[in-house]
This record gives sequence, structure tokens and C-alpha cells, in this order.
Amino acid sequence: MKVSLRYFASVRERLGASEESLELPEGVTTVGAVRALLVARGGAWADALGQERALRMACNQVMCGPEVVLGDGSEVAFFPPVTGG
Repeated sequence: MKVSLRYFASVRERLGASEESLELPEGVTTVGAVRALLVARGGAWADALGQERALRMACNQVMCGPEVVLGDGSEVAFFPPVTGG
């Protein structure tokens, strides 16, 4: 399954990227599992998306929790709790 990832505000700044496409490995089917997969990359990824970070998440432009199940072509976004215009 392929998903689009979007990063906003301080997450984007830490990662040096605003978006990417990712082919998910078998078993990665939720927003929370995507976050864990990205954290496993280490370095800036673990720093920006680690569980100790307060982050908001959205799936297909709707705020969501980590339990939301993804479909092929879903868009997942990560951003801090407060972002500016």
C-alpha cells in the first residue's frame, strides 16, 4: 500500500522535507504504525516524530488518532499541536 506523507511547521523544519510518498511494508496499516516506522529511521526522524513529542496527526485531512486504519493512497500528515498561519 502506498501513502502520501506531509510534514508541517517544526516537523518539516527538523526533517528538511515537507512531503514524501512511501510504500508501506506488510503489517503497517495504521497512522500510529506509520509514525513508528518513521521513528525507526532514527536520527532526525526519531527526534521529530518520537513518542515523547506532542504531535497532531491527520488522515485524508481529518484529525485522527494513531488507531486509524489506512487505505491505499491515504494522505497522512504530522504537525505540532500549535501551528501558525
